[in-house]
Amino acid sequence: MPRYTVHVRGEWLAVPCGDAQLSVGWLGREAVRRYMKNKPDNGGFASVDDVHFLVRRCKGLGLLDSDDPLEVALEDNEFVEVVIEGDTMSPDFIPSQPEGVYLYSKYREPEEYIALDGDGLTTEDLVNLGKGRYKIKLTPTAENKVQKSREVIDSIVREKTVVYGITTGFGKFARTVIPINKLQELQVNLIRSHSSGVGKPLIPERCRMLLALRINVLAKGYSGISLETLKQVIEVFNASCLPYVPEKGTVGASGDLAPLSHLALGLIGEGKMWSPKSGWADAKYVLEAHGLKPIVLKPKEGLALINGTQMITSLGCEAVERASAIARQADIVAALTLEVLKGTTKAFDTDIHAVRPHQGQIEVSFRFRSLLDSDHHPSEIAESHRFCDHVQDAYTLRCCPQVHGVVNDTIAFVKNIITIELNSATDNPMVFASRGETISGGNFHGEYPAKALDYLAIGVHELAAISERRIERLCNPSLSELPAFLVAEGGLNSGFMVAHCTAAALVSENKALCHPSSVDSLSTSAATEDHVSMGGWAARKALTVIEHVEQVLAIELLAACQGIEFLRPLRTTTPLEKVYDLVRSVVRPWIKDRFMAPDIEAAHWLLVEQKVWEVASPYIEKYRMEHIPESRPVSPTAFSLESLHKKSNRIPESEDL
Repeated sequence: MPRYTVHVRGEWLAVPCGDAQLSVGWLGREAVRRYMKNKPDNGGFASVDDVHFLVRRCKGLGLLDSDDPLEVALEDNEFVEVVIEGDTMSPDFIPSQPEGVYLYSKYREPEEYIALDGDGLTTEDLVNLGKGRYKIKLTPTAENKVQKSREVIDSIVREKTVVYGITTGFGKFARTVIPINKLQELQVNLIRSHSSGVGKPLIPERCRMLLALRINVLAKGYSGISLETLKQVIEVFNASCLPYVPEKGTVGASGDLAPLSHLALGLIGEGKMWSPKSGWADAKYVLEAHGLKPIVLKPKEGLALINGTQMITSLGCEAVERASAIARQADIVAALTLEVLKGTTKAFDTDIHAVRPHQGQIEVSFRFRSLLDSDHHPSEIAESHRFCDHVQDAYTLRCCPQVHGVVNDTIAFVKNIITIELNSATDNPMVFASRGETISGGNFHGEYPAKALDYLAIGVHELAAISERRIERLCNPSLSELPAFLVAEGGLNSGFMVAHCTAAALVSENKALCHPSSVDSLSTSAATEDHVSMGGWAARKALTVIEHVEQVLAIELLAACQGIEFLRPLRTTTPLEKVYDLVRSVVRPWIKDRFMAPDIEAAHWLLVEQKVWEVASPYIEKYRMEHIPESRPVSPTAFSLESLHKKSNRIPESEDL
C-alpha cells in the first residue's frame, strides 16, 4: 500500500493510501484531518472543508495540482507539504529545504566510491565528499581493525570490568558504575542529553563532511564501534540522509560533543533529518523512506560516535581549501590591478626574492612574472608607459610577493595540521586491540585545529586588507590616471564609490573576527573539563573571514576590469585578457550606474568556483615549464606548498599550486 509523509504546520504525518487513483487533493485533506484529530482545538478549524490549502513537494518545493492522481504526481513514500492558506511563516521557521538547496536541486547520486581506512583522507577528499561526489566504503584492513577493537569492548562487558564511558557514567559521573542491563540505555541517554546545540543547522555539504570525517576516524579501529554499526552509518551517508546539526554549542573539548551528538541523534532515528528526497522531516521517516533502520547502540557506541574534533576539523578542511583557492587567485587579481594602474614589474625580479627565500614569496613573485612578463606576453598597456619616470610603486603593488607570500605559507602550515587531524584517533578512552586494553587520554582536545584555524584567519585576512587598499587606488583619481570611482559622468553616476565602502566594511569586520578564539577557555563539566579549545568558533569565524576575503577580491576584480575600459584600445597580457573576458562573460561594463550587488555576487561566484584560476593557470604552468630553474624552491629546507596538493589522485592537476 502506498504511503506518503506529509508536513502540516510543523508536524509530520504518515498517510497510507489504499487507492493510488485518489487525488493529491484527497491526500491534502486526509493530512489536515489527521492533523486536526491530534489537536485539542482541531487546530483552530471547524471542519476539514473550512481549510483551504496548497500541496507541494518537499524536494524542489514544486506545487502539485490537486486533481492529479497520486500514482501520477508522486512516488511511493514521497515527502510533501500542505501549506494552509492564510498561514504566516515565523522568521524562525525551518523550511522544507535548507540554505543552498538550489545546489541540491541538481543532486545526483554518486557512482564512485572512496575507500576509507582512517589514514589516507585528504582535505580535498573531504570537501568532495561534502559536495556529494563520492560514496564511502571501508578497506578490508579497516574492517579487520574495527572488528578487533570491538572484541576488546565485548570482553570488558562480559567480564564486568569498570572502564570509563563503557560501564561508568561520563564527565563528573566517571566514578558512577552502571549496571550491565543499563548499558544500552546509558549510550542512548548520552546522545539525547548531549544534543543541546543551538543555531542554524549545518548546510548539507558541511553535514556530509562531518559525517564522512567521523566515519574515517571510526575506521581507524581505536573507537570500539562494531563493524555492523559502522556499516549502518556508512549506509546513511551513502543515502545522503543528513541529521539536523546546529552549528553552535561545542567548546572543542571533550571533542565536539554537542554537534556530534546531534549527528548521532539522527542516526538512532530521533530529531530531524534531511535528504534530497525528503527535505526536512523526522529522522525515523527519512531513514524509512531510504530503506534504512535506526541504529541500536551497543555499549560504548554512543561515546564512539560523539567523542572527537570532527566538527572543528571538517569545517577547517573547507576553510583550508577555500583559502588555498582565493590565495592563488588573489595574485591574478592583483596582477590585473597593477596593469591597470600602470605599475612596474621590477619588484618581481628573480634575484630580489632569491635573497629572501621564503617559499610563498618565491611562488607569488613567480606567478606575477608569469602573468606580466612582457617578453613572454606582450602588453600594450605596459608598453604605453615603458619610458615614464615612475621609479617604484606603492606597497600594495610592490610588496604583493611578501604579503601574499606569507599567506600561502600560512595556508600550507595549517593544511599540514588539519591533514594530520583528519586521520587521527580522537576518542576517549582509546581502544588498543593489540594490547587488549583501553586507555584514557586527551586526544579529543581541539587545541591543535583551533590554534591553526585562528592563525589561518589572521593570515588570509591580509589578502582582503591589501586588496581594499588597491581598490582605493583604482577608485581615487589622485592615485591613478582613471576617472573618479571608475565611471563616466561622475556626479551623475557614483560608480564604485560604495562598492569600495563595502570592501572597507568587510575588512573592518575581519579585524574583529581575527581575534583568536583559542586564547579563551571556560571550565565545564563541574571542573573535570577545566581547559577547552573553543575550536568550533575558530573554525566558523575562519570561514566567515575567508568569505569576506573572497568578496573583497571580487570587488577588486570588477574594479580592475572596469579600469581596463578606460585604457582601451590598449590591451594587457594574454592571460590577463582571458581573465577580463571571463569577467565580461558574466558582468557587462559599467556605462552608467546600475544595481551593483548582483555583479559582486557574480564575480564572487567566479572566485569560489575557481574560474579565474582555471583560465590563468595554463599560462602560469606553461611559463613554469619554460623557466623551471627559477621556479624551484631556493632553500632545500623550504616548506613545499605543492607537496600537500599532490597527495590525492582524485583532484585535477590544475588544483596544484
